[in-house]
Amino acid sequence: MENQTSASEFVLLGLTSDPNLQSLLFFVFSVIYFITLFGNMVIMIVISTDPHLLSPMYFFLFHLALTDICYATTIVPYMLVNFLAKQKTIDFSACIIQMSLILLSAGSEIFMLSAMAYDRYVAICKPLHYQEVMNKLVCSQLVGGAWAMGFLHSIINTLPMLNVQFCKYTEIKHFSCELPPLSTAACGRTFLNKLVLLSSAVIFGSSSFLLTLISYIYIISTVLKIQSAKGRHKAFSTCSSHLIIVVLLYTTALFQYTKPISVSSFVLDQLFSIQYSILTPMLNPIIYSLKNNDVKTALGRMLGKIQVSQSV
Repeated sequence: MENQTSASEFVLLGLTSDPNLQSLLFFVFSVIYFITLFGNMVIMIVISTDPHLLSPMYFFLFHLALTDICYATTIVPYMLVNFLAKQKTIDFSACIIQMSLILLSAGSEIFMLSAMAYDRYVAICKPLHYQEVMNKLVCSQLVGGAWAMGFLHSIINTLPMLNVQFCKYTEIKHFSCELPPLSTAACGRTFLNKLVLLSSAVIFGSSSFLLTLISYIYIISTVLKIQSAKGRHKAFSTCSSHLIIVVLLYTTALFQYTKPISVSSFVLDQLFSIQYSILTPMLNPIIYSLKNNDVKTALGRMLGKIQVSQSV
């Protein structure tokens, strides 16, 4: 009976047990986290201060950057602490909170990307009605809906986990309390939890993916009808950044949350999680900065103002 006592804390095995590698990884992920925070905060500051970036696309980009900061901050700081700590433990309550915040951030991000895809659809396929369709109220509703869907996704998966039995000593073969490895570490029955996870991943993931896919089918169809190559390039360049981010996120996250247990791999699971929960939030502002001329121009204006203020 002692082994079935509810655990008060878990052991996070992390990426490696090698002390030398842990020191190296601490440095690597510290740099990644700094770039994530700095890049997304710069994007948010530029969008909120530059009067040229008032279109709905940048309103969504602002909230995507906010989501990325929340996503990375939920995982990386505790990951960095564990690289240096001898006892790599996390309290049960802290683990559940981290899991729920991961689900909230991930759910909000995929629906934020769907809202951005819809925005690009209206801009390219219905340009004459863009301002009318994508008004402030609609944009606010789309962003609020994305956060609400993330919250719902989190609640649906978190509540069943509160009733799961864990052994007194429980090891989580992961660097965070993400739901798939956490449910795998349980001692009690987790069939219902895994069913809820799979169902919610399919429903939430596929619905947001279909919304994005349908938007891009219409976008590509419209772009191909444009006569000039310059016009096609200009139209597609406005959504190429978004498309890159969508591919990066969906290809790894959907596979991770819907794959059968038989194809699970400790190394593969870790790599996929790093990709969609740590690297994607870092890459988003870099991709948008490099691929979007308006953002690059706005960054130049902001740097120019800083230089002028320093020289005065």
